[in-house]
Amino acid sequence: MSKKVMIASDLHGSSFFVDSMLDLFEKEKCDMLLLLGDLLYHGPRNDLPYEYEVKNVAENLNKHKNHILAVKGNCDSEVDQMMFEFPIMQENMILDFDDLVFYATHGHIYNNKNLPPFSNINILLNGHFHVPTFDKYDNFYYINPGSVSIPKMNSTNSCIIYNNKKFDFYDIKNKNDYKIYRTEIV
Repeated sequence: MSKKVMIASDLHGSSFFVDSMLDLFEKEKCDMLLLLGDLLYHGPRNDLPYEYEVKNVAENLNKHKNHILAVKGNCDSEVDQMMFEFPIMQENMILDFDDLVFYATHGHIYNNKNLPPFSNINILLNGHFHVPTFDKYDNFYYINPGSVSIPKMNSTNSCIIYNNKKFDFYDIKNKNDYKIYRTEIV
């Protein structure tokens, strides 16, 4: 059975954009929210995101704790884990949806330039770079949902909804017309 999975990264403590993401999660009736790290802290190289309210972000994510899987980002720490009622400290995870093997990580260690030590993955998912990306390589797809709160390189605040080998990229800044584009695994 296919699962409808929202994939998001680099929330960086923005209450406004996390609430927008969660509105979309509920509206689209997703089964799971896969977070690719950097949930609360904005990091030393980023400006404070819009409506930087980490307590509110943690509280609202905790309301969905039974539907969240998360990996640790380079800005996440043990003290951040104390804010959440779901684990966030795992460096990476391997998931299987629709007979596809997903390797989920933040991206500061493993990414499309430094591949994880597994040869049987179909999809490499990571955030970290804050730019939505969907690239096909010889033997895998590289997918980055972009950043929920601090987009870079003229991209938009974004996330992905995966369902049945389709990846829909969404602009979460514009609540009236979320979907940006769809791409598929072929």
